[in-house]
Amino acid sequence: MQLYCESLTAYKRLKTREVRIGDLLLGNFNPIRVQTMTTTDTMDTLATVEQSIRCIEAGAELVRITAPSKKEAENLLHIKNELHRRGYKTPLVADIHFTPNAAEIAARIVEKVRVNPGNYVDKKKFEQLEYTDAEYAEEIERIRERFTPLVKICREYGTAMRIGTNHGSLSDRIMSRYGDTPMGMVESAMEFLRIARDESYHNIILSMKASNPQVMVQAYRLLVQTMEHEFGECYPLHLGVTEAGDGEDGRIKSAIGIGALLEDGIGDTIRVSLTEDPEFEIPVCKDLVKRYTQREAAITTTVPEIAPVTKLPYSPFEFSKRKTYAIANIGGGQVPVVIADFMLSHHITHQDLQAVGYTYNEMTDKWAIGDAAADFIYTGNKLLNFALPGTLKVLCDYNTWLQATDKEKYYPFFMPEEYLQQTQRSGTLNFITLDTNTPVADNILQAICNDSTAVLCLWSSHPHAMPSVRRFVVELINKGVANPVILAVESHDITIDEQLIHFSTDTGALLLDGMGDGTWLINDPSKISNNKVSGRTYLQTKNNHQFLNNTAFSILQATRSRISKTEYISCPSCGRTLFDLQETTAKIRAVTNHLKGVKIAIMGCIVNGPGEMADADFGYVGSGPGKITLYKGKDVVKRNVDSAIAVEELINLLKEHDAWVEEAVGVVDGE
Repeated sequence: MQLYCESLTAYKRLKTREVRIGDLLLGNFNPIRVQTMTTTDTMDTLATVEQSIRCIEAGAELVRITAPSKKEAENLLHIKNELHRRGYKTPLVADIHFTPNAAEIAARIVEKVRVNPGNYVDKKKFEQLEYTDAEYAEEIERIRERFTPLVKICREYGTAMRIGTNHGSLSDRIMSRYGDTPMGMVESAMEFLRIARDESYHNIILSMKASNPQVMVQAYRLLVQTMEHEFGECYPLHLGVTEAGDGEDGRIKSAIGIGALLEDGIGDTIRVSLTEDPEFEIPVCKDLVKRYTQREAAITTTVPEIAPVTKLPYSPFEFSKRKTYAIANIGGGQVPVVIADFMLSHHITHQDLQAVGYTYNEMTDKWAIGDAAADFIYTGNKLLNFALPGTLKVLCDYNTWLQATDKEKYYPFFMPEEYLQQTQRSGTLNFITLDTNTPVADNILQAICNDSTAVLCLWSSHPHAMPSVRRFVVELINKGVANPVILAVESHDITIDEQLIHFSTDTGALLLDGMGDGTWLINDPSKISNNKVSGRTYLQTKNNHQFLNNTAFSILQATRSRISKTEYISCPSCGRTLFDLQETTAKIRAVTNHLKGVKIAIMGCIVNGPGEMADADFGYVGSGPGKITLYKGKDVVKRNVDSAIAVEELINLLKEHDAWVEEAVGVVDGE
């Protein structure tokens, strides 16, 4: 097994060096710290102070402020003094990108500086260049000469430093040797870390951020393994998914990337990057951290042990889908399916299916089917009294299935012993539920293995469900069992945000490792106390199905498992931003959200674009006050477009590259 964490089954924090940031201790089993970044103009001292206070009072333990030039770096002193005058001693972090001089000023003022190795010294022109070994070594020496002065200042002043690699900001030199890869991200940071260590400076935190959670998770795992192998120790890790976006999508993408690592004990501080006011990031951070604070406390109680994983049959550093055979539309090379849970519904009508992507027109007796339409609904002990749309199938309890007349639309759901005992089964699809926290009899597993119609619905009664399910899937792989797997997750959390985090972490972490041929999200809507998130309200009864269905498809989209909608890579805004990001993101979303599979980056300034939109098809980037530059991939297509017409010009760009389609009402199904 390739090591990247202490254990894949028992929750253990990764031991890291302890770093001091002002009076705050980070790493070495100290609490996981939460932080955010201001969005105000750094030269507006009062506005930055006021926003910092709102963040601190919301629970931020560090506040990051952009310092793009020397004047902003110098103004950090006024901001810090005013905060101290008001009684706030929370450590400040200067965010530096292109200006080493600004970093050297800031390092004498604030408690921590963040540098991005991809654009601190290195060239980043997105050209394909070849470097000989001698030329490569020469570039490293140039970095050493330019970076060492900052290291010495930080060591002298007791200032901490984050070496923060971003997936979209890799230099030409790194790209030439490693490509746009997690290994390239790791090496970019390691070059700077080696220089700091040579100067006996260790007050360092590292990060490996990407807008793609899969890339981000792989990079952090590789970084841990690389540090352990080269140094025999790890430095503290700052976790975050860049440009996650807003609303549910931003929370889901962040929870998948950050949560997948926290599950394995990796991470000492987190920031959830949302295209919202920064104080709204903190409750999401706290909800994430709370899961693992409780888990840490539970270690000393009676939480049962999960059997250890002794052999890992896949690489955790690159994506590989678990090989399964196809059963109808599940498994094989097909995209994961979505099962909508209607178990608690007393009566199911045509109208109820609208929440899961099917709209019925009574006048024409036709169905309109959306891109995010569930593939199955689970009805428990109920049969439906109306004809279903052609693409939708029903999953129901075994005894109920026996009463169904249409065996092409209805499929049985078995308990393990029930499956073994019954001889009447579907000739196409049979679903068997297994609790991965309970030993499965060999004869049951053998019967399933020999049944080319059997689909496993895996869940766990263990308090730490994800590692329990992962261990079971690893066992399936090691035993050569190739039946498709549905990931069933039930949340008992009482707020929408907590449920989003729960579903995203427990399902998304497994999908990132190629485990899962479908999702099945379950909750009890009567127990949800807070039914509003980011301005979107889900009623506790009628629209709970919509919430679960949207969440399932968003998780699949964020893990790149199934693309069903437009994806927005939207930065969280900061003092560099040249337009109202929240308003602009909403405007672009309103006119493009029907473009299935298109990735659009909305970046506030040149620091984030084109660098941070590495994964985007098209980019909308602030290039000056009232001016926008449009990108196709990383290539500039139109410069200095007036912001008044920029959205229209973006649509024209989409049309020019055949990425635009007119919005359709839906696909009509005659059944």
